[in-house]
Amino acid sequence: MAKVFRIHETGGPSVLHLETEEVGAPGPGEVRLIQHAVGINAVDALVREGLYPMKLPAIPGFEGAGVIDSVGAGVTGFAVGDRVAYFFAEGGYATEKLSATAPLVHIPEDIRTDIAGAFLAKGFTAWMGLRALHALTSGDTVLVLGASGSVGSILSRWATHLGATVIGVAGSPSKLDKVRAGAAHALLASDPEAERKIRDIAPDGVDVVYDFVGQATFALAAGAIKDGGVIAAIGQASGQPPVPADLARRGVEIRGGGTPQYVRGPTVETATNELWAAYRSGVFVDLEVVRYPFEEIARAHADLAGRRLEGIPVAIV
Repeated sequence: MAKVFRIHETGGPSVLHLETEEVGAPGPGEVRLIQHAVGINAVDALVREGLYPMKLPAIPGFEGAGVIDSVGAGVTGFAVGDRVAYFFAEGGYATEKLSATAPLVHIPEDIRTDIAGAFLAKGFTAWMGLRALHALTSGDTVLVLGASGSVGSILSRWATHLGATVIGVAGSPSKLDKVRAGAAHALLASDPEAERKIRDIAPDGVDVVYDFVGQATFALAAGAIKDGGVIAAIGQASGQPPVPADLARRGVEIRGGGTPQYVRGPTVETATNELWAAYRSGVFVDLEVVRYPFEEIARAHADLAGRRLEGIPVAIV
């Protein structure tokens, strides 16, 4: 029997109920995956809170990694015993699950299963920002709003590795050291001089803003971006921002969308190879992976809601 976390109603972490269910055999084009690691992401909290629609009852979770123990008819490219990870596929909060092969990627021999479960979807989201929403080049100056979050931390370090000057913005003083570890400059979102300080670093404005916050910091994004620059709206943790009318006049583009729109088909292999190459190069070496027992996923949600999370969260089965 598999263990799953299921929600029957939306609300706080207490709506996550640990249950059991029989997974059964995989159908045509499916595999059965014994999970070893389950990624915990901000979108999971949105599902729990009812802000990201899923038909109830539902099993949250969109990212995980494990070993295939059975394959259905017609499956090619995957076999029993393969270590695989998946991204943006529903039903992740489970010790076993059935999966179509489309979201699966093989885990390289030198990448641990828990690392794959923690980094794949978050790394793909960072890759989308660096490669698809704005083609980052060495010498760019970038502003990362929400630089202390999981994806913001990954993106900041990766952008620095690629030769960009990164200005990271944190929501509280306690997050500044974490931001400094991945950025050339660290600022507080509440600093009334933040825009002036950014313009001191980039007098014409930054080339791109990576916005993981939304409404609360969008005025700073609009004030910091150069004419003709890009605001990559990746997250809206504080809500949908109103868009100042002068941005279009200034030639500023606001680009967004979900990661699966950009990481699909042959792009998956490209993004995967680049993510693991960056990991092997030590780009993320200082990022702590916070491991929770699978049965304590609700505690991980409580830590996420209470802003007590200091690293990349993953549940270990």
